[in-house]
Amino acid sequence: MTKINVNPTRMELTNLKKKLATALRGHKLLKDKRDELMRHFLELITENKKLRLEVEHDLSEAYRHMAVVRSLMSDKALDVALMLPKQETQIAIKKKNVMNVEIPTYNVSFNSAEGDIFSYGYAFTPGDLDDAIKLLSNTLPKMIRLAEVEKSCQLLSAEIEKNRRRVNALEHVVIPQYQETIRYIKLKLDENERGTITRLMKVKDMMLEKTHRYKERN
Repeated sequence: MTKINVNPTRMELTNLKKKLATALRGHKLLKDKRDELMRHFLELITENKKLRLEVEHDLSEAYRHMAVVRSLMSDKALDVALMLPKQETQIAIKKKNVMNVEIPTYNVSFNSAEGDIFSYGYAFTPGDLDDAIKLLSNTLPKMIRLAEVEKSCQLLSAEIEKNRRRVNALEHVVIPQYQETIRYIKLKLDENERGTITRLMKVKDMMLEKTHRYKERN
């Protein structure tokens, strides 16, 4: 691992130790955030799978009933029967913060009482049309929830990937660089200190030798 190009001084050593401590603390926080994001993500993935299977099954049943209806009614008669729906659907879109990720929440509301969803009389329409309309009406909230969950999964997945890159950068690049640079500065400082001690000892020996010879001459 390459070290950072800095002067091997005690001030730089102190600064790098502070940066290393900050990087280690940030690394731990990012790993904790990643784990929490993964927990939410796995919960949503499980719900997503369950909802998708339910929606696909309900839609398949609704399309099967509609196929029977089209074999019993003309397209014109079917268009007239479905021309004026009694029920309106409203969706309120909000956002929820999950570990600094804004994920959507869709609140669905209907303006008619349950059961009042048929816009036609029963005399000239087959029972399969009632079954198809009922299935589609019951499936709509699941489809909206499925859209909410899938969008949340996309946002969380992107944030997890971004967080993973940051953790890897700290773990494999930044922290090792700081550690290698700190080790290098310590070695240089120890080397300088040993050199200073050696020079001082030589100076001491020279001074002792000079003093000793001076006394002998006296």
